[in-house]
Amino acid sequence: MGYDAPVKRLLVVLAALAAVALATAAAFQARRDREYRTLLARGEQALRDDQTFSAIEAFSGAAYLRPDAMLPHLRRAETYQRRGDLDAAARDYGDAAALDPAATRPLEELGDVWYQLQRYDRAADTYARFLHVDDSSARVGYKLALARYRDGAFDAAMTALHRATRQNDRLPDAFYLEGLCARRLRRDADAERAFARAVALAPRMIPAREELADVDAALGRHADQIEQLQAIADLDRNHVEREVAVALAHARAGHPDLAVLTLGRALDRAVDQAPIYAALGQTWLDVAERNPRRPDALRKALEALERAALSPGAGSDVLARYGRALLLNGSNDAADRVLRLAISRYPIDPAALQLYASAAERQHRLDEARQALVAYGALVSGDAGFSARAAHIALLSERLGDAAAAVDWLRRATAASPGDLTLLLHLADAQIRLGDRASARETIARARERDSTSSALADLIRRAR
Repeated sequence: MGYDAPVKRLLVVLAALAAVALATAAAFQARRDREYRTLLARGEQALRDDQTFSAIEAFSGAAYLRPDAMLPHLRRAETYQRRGDLDAAARDYGDAAALDPAATRPLEELGDVWYQLQRYDRAADTYARFLHVDDSSARVGYKLALARYRDGAFDAAMTALHRATRQNDRLPDAFYLEGLCARRLRRDADAERAFARAVALAPRMIPAREELADVDAALGRHADQIEQLQAIADLDRNHVEREVAVALAHARAGHPDLAVLTLGRALDRAVDQAPIYAALGQTWLDVAERNPRRPDALRKALEALERAALSPGAGSDVLARYGRALLLNGSNDAADRVLRLAISRYPIDPAALQLYASAAERQHRLDEARQALVAYGALVSGDAGFSARAAHIALLSERLGDAAAAVDWLRRATAASPGDLTLLLHLADAQIRLGDRASARETIARARERDSTSSALADLIRRAR
Protein backbone atom coordinates (compact mmCIF):
# COMPACT_ATOMS: atom_id res chain seq x y z
CA MET A 1 0.00 0.00 0.00
CA GLY A 2 1.61 3.35 -1.07
CA TYR A 3 1.77 6.65 0.78
CA ASP A 4 0.31 9.83 -0.67
CA ALA A 5 2.56 12.87 -1.17
CA PRO A 6 1.82 14.72 2.14
CA VAL A 7 2.62 11.64 4.20
CA LYS A 8 5.83 11.09 2.31
CA ARG A 9 6.88 14.68 2.90
CA LEU A 10 6.15 14.30 6.62
CA LEU A 11 8.27 11.15 6.84
CA VAL A 12 11.12 12.90 5.08
CA VAL A 13 10.91 15.81 7.50
CA LEU A 14 10.84 13.46 10.54
CA ALA A 15 13.82 11.52 9.24
CA ALA A 16 15.70 14.75 8.72
CA LEU A 17 14.85 15.93 12.22
CA ALA A 18 16.00 12.58 13.68
CA ALA A 19 19.23 12.83 11.75
CA VAL A 20 19.77 16.36 13.03
CA ALA A 21 19.01 15.24 16.60
CA LEU A 22 21.41 12.34 16.34
CA ALA A 23 24.09 14.56 14.87
CA THR A 24 23.52 17.14 17.60
CA ALA A 25 23.71 14.47 20.33
CA ALA A 26 26.84 13.01 18.80
CA ALA A 27 28.42 16.44 18.58
CA PHE A 28 27.43 17.19 22.19
CA GLN A 29 28.85 13.88 23.37
CA ALA A 30 32.03 14.42 21.38
CA ARG A 31 32.36 17.88 22.93
CA ARG A 32 31.82 16.39 26.42
CA ASP A 33 34.41 13.70 25.71
CA ARG A 34 36.92 16.32 24.54
CA GLU A 35 36.23 18.41 27.62
CA TYR A 36 36.55 15.29 29.82
CA ARG A 37 39.91 14.43 28.31
CA THR A 38 41.00 18.06 28.55
CA LEU A 39 40.13 18.16 32.25
CA LEU A 40 42.00 14.90 32.88
CA ALA A 41 45.05 16.26 31.05
CA ARG A 42 44.79 19.53 32.98
CA GLY A 43 44.68 17.61 36.25
CA GLU A 44 47.72 15.55 35.28
CA GLN A 45 49.66 18.69 34.35
CA ALA A 46 48.68 20.34 37.64
CA LEU A 47 49.98 17.30 39.50
CA ARG A 48 53.26 17.45 37.64
CA ASP A 49 53.49 21.12 38.69
CA ASP A 50 52.57 20.10 42.27
CA GLN A 51 49.41 22.25 42.07
CA THR A 52 47.20 19.82 43.97
CA PHE A 53 44.26 22.19 44.47
CA SER A 54 44.02 22.83 40.71
CA ALA A 55 44.36 19.10 40.07
CA ILE A 56 41.45 18.35 42.40
CA GLU A 57 39.30 20.95 40.59
CA ALA A 58 40.12 19.44 37.20
CA PHE A 59 39.49 15.84 38.28
CA SER A 60 36.24 16.90 39.98
CA GLY A 61 35.08 18.45 36.69
CA ALA A 62 35.96 15.27 34.84
CA ALA A 63 34.03 13.18 37.38
CA TYR A 64 31.00 15.45 36.89
CA LEU A 65 31.13 15.04 33.12
CA ARG A 66 31.56 11.26 33.33
CA PRO A 67 29.93 10.11 36.59
CA ASP A 68 30.33 6.48 35.50
CA ALA A 69 34.11 6.77 34.97
CA MET A 70 36.48 5.28 37.52
CA LEU A 71 39.63 7.19 36.51
CA PRO A 72 38.73 10.72 37.75
CA HIS A 73 37.88 9.33 41.20
CA LEU A 74 41.11 7.34 41.28
CA ARG A 75 43.28 10.31 40.29
CA ARG A 76 41.47 12.66 42.67
CA ALA A 77 41.95 10.14 45.48
CA GLU A 78 45.66 9.97 44.74
CA THR A 79 45.79 13.78 44.81
CA TYR A 80 44.01 13.92 48.16
CA GLN A 81 46.46 11.33 49.46
CA ARG A 82 49.38 13.45 48.29
CA ARG A 83 47.89 16.44 50.17
CA GLY A 84 47.53 14.32 53.32
CA ASP A 85 43.69 14.38 53.27
CA LEU A 86 43.38 10.66 53.84
CA ASP A 87 39.66 10.58 54.69
CA ALA A 88 38.77 12.23 51.36
CA ALA A 89 41.20 9.90 49.59
CA ALA A 90 39.49 6.87 51.15
CA ARG A 91 36.07 8.06 49.94
CA ASP A 92 37.28 8.52 46.36
CA TYR A 93 39.16 5.22 46.30
CA GLY A 94 36.00 3.51 47.54
CA ASP A 95 33.95 5.17 44.77
CA ALA A 96 36.54 4.15 42.17
CA ALA A 97 36.46 0.53 43.36
CA ALA A 98 32.65 0.52 43.24
CA LEU A 99 32.60 1.94 39.70
CA ASP A 100 34.98 -0.75 38.43
CA PRO A 101 34.81 -3.87 40.63
CA ALA A 102 37.33 -5.66 38.40
CA ALA A 103 40.00 -2.99 38.90
CA THR A 104 42.61 -3.88 41.52
CA ARG A 105 44.53 -0.60 41.70
CA PRO A 106 41.81 1.31 43.62
CA LEU A 107 41.56 -1.55 46.11
CA GLU A 108 45.29 -1.68 46.76
CA GLU A 109 45.54 2.08 47.19
CA LEU A 110 42.43 2.13 49.41
CA GLY A 111 44.06 -0.54 51.57
CA ASP A 112 47.19 1.60 51.76
CA VAL A 113 45.16 4.61 52.95
CA TRP A 114 43.37 2.57 55.63
CA TYR A 115 46.80 1.36 56.76
CA GLN A 116 48.08 4.95 56.94
CA LEU A 117 45.03 5.82 59.03
CA GLN A 118 45.93 2.88 61.32
CA ARG A 119 42.61 1.24 60.51
CA TYR A 120 44.36 -2.07 60.16
CA ASP A 121 41.19 -4.16 60.19
CA ARG A 122 39.73 -2.22 57.24
CA ALA A 123 43.07 -2.31 55.44
CA ALA A 124 43.20 -6.08 55.78
CA ASP A 125 39.63 -6.46 54.53
CA THR A 126 40.42 -4.28 51.51
CA TYR A 127 43.58 -6.20 50.63
CA ALA A 128 41.56 -9.41 50.93
CA ARG A 129 39.06 -7.97 48.38
CA PHE A 130 42.01 -7.30 46.06
CA LEU A 131 43.17 -10.91 46.36
CA HIS A 132 39.63 -12.11 45.67
CA VAL A 133 39.93 -10.33 42.30
CA ASP A 134 43.59 -11.25 41.68
CA ASP A 135 45.09 -13.87 43.97
CA SER A 136 48.47 -13.90 42.22
CA SER A 137 49.99 -10.81 43.88
CA ALA A 138 52.56 -11.75 46.51
CA ARG A 139 53.10 -8.04 47.19
CA VAL A 140 49.49 -7.48 48.24
CA GLY A 141 49.56 -10.78 50.14
CA TYR A 142 52.42 -9.34 52.18
CA LYS A 143 50.46 -6.13 52.75
CA LEU A 144 47.50 -8.19 53.96
CA ALA A 145 49.78 -10.03 56.40
CA LEU A 146 51.29 -6.77 57.66
CA ALA A 147 47.82 -5.31 58.31
CA ARG A 148 46.79 -8.49 60.14
CA TYR A 149 49.98 -8.31 62.23
CA ARG A 150 49.33 -4.68 63.15
CA ASP A 151 45.77 -5.63 64.08
CA GLY A 152 47.08 -8.33 66.44
CA ALA A 153 45.81 -11.25 64.34
CA PHE A 154 49.12 -13.12 64.26
CA ASP A 155 47.79 -16.50 63.13
CA ALA A 156 45.90 -14.88 60.26
CA ALA A 157 49.03 -12.94 59.34
CA MET A 158 51.04 -16.18 59.24
CA THR A 159 48.46 -17.75 56.92
CA ALA A 160 48.70 -14.79 54.52
CA LEU A 161 52.51 -14.88 54.65
CA HIS A 162 52.69 -18.57 53.84
CA ARG A 163 50.56 -17.97 50.74
CA ALA A 164 52.66 -14.94 49.73
CA THR A 165 55.99 -16.76 50.13
CA ARG A 166 54.68 -19.73 48.14
CA GLN A 167 54.04 -17.31 45.29
CA ASN A 168 57.40 -15.56 45.70
CA ASP A 169 60.01 -17.11 47.97
CA ARG A 170 62.45 -14.24 47.57
CA LEU A 171 60.72 -11.60 49.68
CA PRO A 172 62.99 -10.88 52.67
CA ASP A 173 60.41 -8.53 54.24
CA ALA A 174 57.83 -11.33 54.21
CA PHE A 175 60.15 -13.73 56.01
CA TYR A 176 61.11 -11.00 58.49
CA LEU A 177 57.42 -10.41 59.25
CA GLU A 178 56.89 -14.16 59.56
CA GLY A 179 59.61 -14.23 62.19
CA LEU A 180 57.96 -11.38 64.10
CA CYS A 181 54.63 -13.23 64.06
CA ALA A 182 56.29 -16.44 65.25
CA ARG A 183 57.91 -14.56 68.14
CA ARG A 184 54.57 -13.09 69.19
CA LEU A 185 53.16 -16.63 69.10
CA ARG A 186 56.14 -17.83 71.22
CA ARG A 187 57.41 -20.14 68.48
CA ASP A 188 61.10 -19.33 68.68
CA ALA A 189 62.29 -22.17 66.46
CA ASP A 190 59.96 -21.03 63.64
CA ALA A 191 61.07 -17.44 64.22
CA GLU A 192 64.72 -18.43 63.92
CA ARG A 193 64.11 -20.16 60.57
CA ALA A 194 62.18 -17.17 59.22
CA PHE A 195 64.75 -14.58 60.30
CA ALA A 196 67.58 -16.73 58.96
CA ARG A 197 65.81 -16.89 55.58
CA ALA A 198 65.35 -13.11 55.59
CA VAL A 199 69.06 -12.62 56.32
CA ALA A 200 70.04 -15.08 53.59
CA LEU A 201 67.97 -13.10 51.06
CA ALA A 202 69.07 -9.68 52.35
CA PRO A 203 72.41 -9.93 54.19
CA ARG A 204 72.41 -6.18 54.96
CA MET A 205 68.98 -6.27 56.63
CA ILE A 206 69.98 -5.17 60.13
CA PRO A 207 66.53 -5.48 61.79
CA ALA A 208 66.32 -9.14 60.76
CA ARG A 209 69.81 -9.79 62.16
CA GLU A 210 68.87 -8.03 65.41
CA GLU A 211 65.81 -10.23 65.82
CA LEU A 212 67.79 -13.34 64.91
CA ALA A 213 70.37 -12.43 67.57
CA ASP A 214 67.59 -12.06 70.16
CA VAL A 215 66.13 -15.46 69.24
CA ASP A 216 69.57 -17.08 69.40
CA ALA A 217 70.01 -15.61 72.89
CA ALA A 218 66.59 -16.91 73.96
CA LEU A 219 67.50 -20.38 72.66
CA GLY A 220 70.85 -20.28 74.48
CA ARG A 221 72.88 -20.19 71.24
CA HIS A 222 75.38 -17.62 72.36
CA ALA A 223 77.91 -18.24 69.60
CA ASP A 224 75.23 -17.71 66.93
CA GLN A 225 74.04 -14.59 68.74
CA ILE A 226 77.56 -13.15 68.80
CA GLU A 227 78.01 -13.96 65.11
CA GLN A 228 74.91 -11.92 64.25
CA LEU A 229 75.87 -9.04 66.54
CA GLN A 230 79.33 -8.91 65.00
CA ALA A 231 77.82 -8.86 61.51
CA ILE A 232 75.59 -5.95 62.56
CA ALA A 233 78.60 -4.09 63.98
CA ASP A 234 80.45 -4.60 60.69
CA LEU A 235 77.45 -3.28 58.73
CA ASP A 236 76.88 -0.29 61.00
CA ARG A 237 80.34 0.94 61.89
CA ASN A 238 79.16 4.48 62.63
CA HIS A 239 77.42 3.41 65.84
CA VAL A 240 79.84 2.26 68.51
CA GLU A 241 76.98 0.78 70.57
CA ARG A 242 77.02 -2.10 68.09
CA GLU A 243 80.49 -3.05 69.34
CA VAL A 244 79.25 -2.66 72.91
CA ALA A 245 76.48 -5.17 72.21
CA VAL A 246 79.03 -7.66 70.86
CA ALA A 247 81.23 -7.21 73.93
CA LEU A 248 78.38 -7.67 76.40
CA ALA A 249 77.28 -10.81 74.56
CA HIS A 250 80.82 -12.18 74.96
CA ALA A 251 80.62 -11.35 78.67
CA ARG A 252 77.26 -13.12 79.09
CA ALA A 253 78.68 -16.14 77.30
CA GLY A 254 81.43 -16.34 79.93
CA HIS A 255 84.24 -14.80 77.89
CA PRO A 256 85.10 -11.54 79.66
CA ASP A 257 88.54 -11.45 78.04
CA LEU A 258 86.95 -11.27 74.57
CA ALA A 259 84.53 -8.63 75.86
CA VAL A 260 87.38 -6.47 77.14
CA LEU A 261 89.33 -6.95 73.90
CA THR A 262 86.31 -5.89 71.82
CA LEU A 263 85.69 -2.83 73.97
CA GLY A 264 89.36 -1.89 73.86
CA ARG A 265 89.21 -1.80 70.06
CA ALA A 266 86.06 0.28 70.20
CA LEU A 267 87.73 2.85 72.50
CA ASP A 268 90.25 3.67 69.80
CA ARG A 269 87.59 5.01 67.43
CA ALA A 270 84.81 6.12 69.76
CA VAL A 271 83.99 9.83 69.87
CA ASP A 272 81.86 9.36 73.00
CA GLN A 273 83.80 6.96 75.19
CA ALA A 274 81.35 6.93 78.12
CA PRO A 275 79.27 3.97 76.81
CA ILE A 276 82.46 1.98 76.28
CA TYR A 277 83.67 2.63 79.82
CA ALA A 278 80.21 1.74 81.16
CA ALA A 279 80.34 -1.62 79.37
CA LEU A 280 83.92 -2.23 80.52
CA GLY A 281 82.91 -1.49 84.07
CA GLN A 282 79.94 -3.84 83.88
CA THR A 283 82.15 -6.61 82.46
CA TRP A 284 84.78 -6.27 85.22
CA LEU A 285 82.10 -5.92 87.91
CA ASP A 286 80.49 -9.19 86.82
CA VAL A 287 83.91 -10.86 87.02
CA ALA A 288 84.49 -9.42 90.50
CA GLU A 289 81.11 -10.64 91.78
CA ARG A 290 81.64 -14.13 90.39
CA ASN A 291 85.22 -14.40 91.58
CA PRO A 292 86.04 -12.53 94.83
CA ARG A 293 89.64 -13.74 94.53
CA ARG A 294 90.22 -11.25 91.73
CA PRO A 295 90.66 -7.86 93.43
CA ASP A 296 92.03 -6.49 90.16
CA ALA A 297 88.62 -7.01 88.56
CA LEU A 298 86.87 -4.80 91.12
CA ARG A 299 89.60 -2.16 90.83
CA LYS A 300 89.21 -2.10 87.02
CA ALA A 301 85.43 -1.99 87.36
CA LEU A 302 85.63 1.03 89.67
CA GLU A 303 88.05 2.85 87.36
CA ALA A 304 85.91 2.32 84.27
CA LEU A 305 82.59 3.04 85.95
CA GLU A 306 83.92 6.22 87.56
CA ARG A 307 84.83 7.52 84.10
CA ALA A 308 81.38 6.61 82.77
CA ALA A 309 79.59 8.11 85.78
CA LEU A 310 81.44 11.42 85.42
CA SER A 311 80.02 11.86 81.93
CA PRO A 312 77.36 14.64 81.85
CA GLY A 313 74.90 12.27 80.19
CA ALA A 314 75.39 9.38 82.61
CA GLY A 315 72.03 7.72 83.14
CA SER A 316 70.49 6.12 86.18
CA ASP A 317 71.62 2.67 85.03
CA VAL A 318 75.31 3.67 84.78
CA LEU A 319 75.24 5.38 88.18
CA ALA A 320 73.51 2.34 89.68
CA ARG A 321 76.29 0.11 88.36
CA TYR A 322 78.93 2.40 89.84
CA GLY A 323 77.08 2.41 93.17
CA ARG A 324 76.95 -1.39 93.10
CA ALA A 325 80.72 -1.54 92.61
CA LEU A 326 81.26 0.91 95.48
CA LEU A 327 79.06 -1.20 97.78
CA LEU A 328 81.03 -4.28 96.83
CA ASN A 329 84.20 -2.38 97.67
CA GLY A 330 82.82 -1.40 101.08
CA SER A 331 82.77 2.31 100.18
CA ASN A 332 79.38 2.85 101.73
CA ASP A 333 79.41 6.65 101.97
CA ALA A 334 80.50 7.06 98.36
CA ALA A 335 77.96 4.45 97.25
CA ASP A 336 75.22 6.32 99.11
CA ARG A 337 76.04 9.58 97.32
CA VAL A 338 76.18 7.97 93.88
CA LEU A 339 72.99 5.97 94.37
CA ARG A 340 71.15 9.01 95.68
CA LEU A 341 72.05 10.65 92.37
CA ALA A 342 71.03 7.53 90.44
CA ILE A 343 67.47 7.60 91.81
CA SER A 344 67.15 11.26 90.83
CA ARG A 345 67.92 10.66 87.13
CA TYR A 346 65.01 9.83 84.84
CA PRO A 347 64.14 7.32 83.67
CA ILE A 348 65.05 5.65 86.96
CA ASP A 349 66.71 2.27 86.72
CA PRO A 350 64.74 0.02 89.13
CA ALA A 351 68.03 -1.60 90.22
CA ALA A 352 69.16 1.80 91.50
CA LEU A 353 66.28 1.82 94.00
CA GLN A 354 67.17 -1.65 95.28
CA LEU A 355 70.80 -0.69 95.68
CA TYR A 356 69.92 2.60 97.36
CA ALA A 357 67.73 0.68 99.81
CA SER A 358 70.69 -1.53 100.64
CA ALA A 359 73.00 1.46 101.13
CA ALA A 360 70.46 3.31 103.28
CA GLU A 361 69.90 0.22 105.45
CA ARG A 362 73.62 -0.15 106.03
CA GLN A 363 73.64 3.38 107.37
CA HIS A 364 70.55 2.71 109.53
CA ARG A 365 68.25 4.99 107.52
CA LEU A 366 65.50 2.43 107.67
CA ASP A 367 62.60 4.58 106.50
CA GLU A 368 64.53 5.65 103.37
CA ALA A 369 65.36 2.01 102.69
CA ARG A 370 61.69 1.07 103.03
CA GLN A 371 60.55 3.90 100.75
CA ALA A 372 63.09 2.87 98.10
CA LEU A 373 61.86 -0.73 98.11
CA VAL A 374 58.24 0.41 97.85
CA ALA A 375 59.18 2.68 94.93
CA TYR A 376 60.96 -0.24 93.27
CA GLY A 377 57.73 -2.25 93.45
CA ALA A 378 55.86 0.59 91.75
CA LEU A 379 58.25 0.43 88.76
CA VAL A 380 58.18 -3.34 88.27
CA SER A 381 55.27 -5.74 88.21
CA GLY A 382 54.91 -9.47 88.41
CA ASP A 383 58.52 -10.01 89.48
CA ALA A 384 59.41 -13.34 91.06
CA GLY A 385 61.06 -11.66 94.06
CA PHE A 386 57.94 -9.89 95.30
CA SER A 387 57.26 -12.04 98.36
CA ALA A 388 60.87 -11.77 99.58
CA ARG A 389 60.87 -8.01 99.04
CA ALA A 390 57.50 -7.62 100.81
CA ALA A 391 58.86 -9.61 103.76
CA HIS A 392 61.92 -7.33 103.84
CA ILE A 393 59.69 -4.23 103.85
CA ALA A 394 57.75 -5.81 106.71
CA LEU A 395 60.99 -6.40 108.64
CA LEU A 396 62.03 -2.77 108.13
CA SER A 397 58.57 -1.69 109.31
CA GLU A 398 58.96 -3.76 112.48
CA ARG A 399 62.35 -2.19 113.16
CA LEU A 400 60.72 1.22 112.69
CA GLY A 401 57.99 0.27 115.18
CA ASP A 402 55.29 0.33 112.49
CA ALA A 403 53.49 -2.91 113.39
CA ALA A 404 50.42 -2.22 111.21
CA ALA A 405 52.58 -1.75 108.10
CA ALA A 406 54.52 -4.90 108.98
CA VAL A 407 51.30 -6.95 109.11
CA ASP A 408 50.08 -5.42 105.84
CA TRP A 409 53.28 -6.27 103.97
CA LEU A 410 53.41 -9.78 105.45
CA ARG A 411 49.84 -10.35 104.25
CA ARG A 412 50.97 -9.38 100.74
CA ALA A 413 53.96 -11.66 101.01
CA THR A 414 51.87 -14.68 102.07
CA ALA A 415 49.33 -13.95 99.33
CA ALA A 416 52.16 -14.13 96.78
CA SER A 417 53.67 -17.29 98.40
CA PRO A 418 50.79 -19.05 100.18
CA GLY A 419 52.81 -22.21 100.76
CA ASP A 420 55.69 -20.50 102.59
CA LEU A 421 55.47 -21.68 106.23
CA THR A 422 58.10 -19.20 107.46
CA LEU A 423 56.10 -16.27 106.13
CA LEU A 424 52.91 -17.56 107.75
CA LEU A 425 54.66 -17.90 111.11
CA HIS A 426 56.11 -14.42 110.75
CA LEU A 427 52.66 -13.01 109.91
CA ALA A 428 51.03 -14.71 112.90
CA ASP A 429 53.76 -13.36 115.20
CA ALA A 430 53.27 -9.81 113.83
CA GLN A 431 49.48 -10.08 114.25
CA ILE A 432 49.88 -11.19 117.88
CA ARG A 433 52.20 -8.27 118.62
CA LEU A 434 49.71 -5.93 116.96
CA GLY A 435 47.02 -7.33 119.27
CA ASP A 436 44.97 -8.95 116.50
CA ARG A 437 44.77 -12.44 118.02
CA ALA A 438 41.70 -13.46 115.98
CA SER A 439 43.57 -12.93 112.72
CA ALA A 440 46.63 -14.60 114.23
CA ARG A 441 44.60 -17.74 115.01
CA GLU A 442 43.38 -17.85 111.37
CA THR A 443 46.95 -17.55 110.14
CA ILE A 444 48.09 -20.26 112.59
CA ALA A 445 45.37 -22.58 111.27
CA ARG A 446 46.74 -22.10 107.75
CA ALA A 447 50.26 -22.83 109.04
CA ARG A 448 49.12 -26.01 110.84
CA GLU A 449 47.81 -27.37 107.52
CA ARG A 450 51.37 -27.24 106.23
CA ASP A 451 53.31 -28.41 109.30
CA SER A 452 51.64 -29.21 112.60
CA THR A 453 54.90 -30.34 114.30
CA SER A 454 56.79 -27.02 114.24
CA SER A 455 57.99 -25.91 117.70
CA ALA A 456 57.63 -22.29 116.61
CA LEU A 457 54.01 -23.02 115.75
CA ALA A 458 53.36 -24.42 119.23
CA ASP A 459 54.72 -21.24 120.78
CA LEU A 460 52.49 -19.08 118.54
CA ILE A 461 49.42 -21.16 119.47
CA ARG A 462 50.15 -20.55 123.16
CA ARG A 463 50.62 -16.81 122.64
CA ALA A 464 47.51 -16.47 120.47
CA ARG A 465 45.34 -17.77 123.33
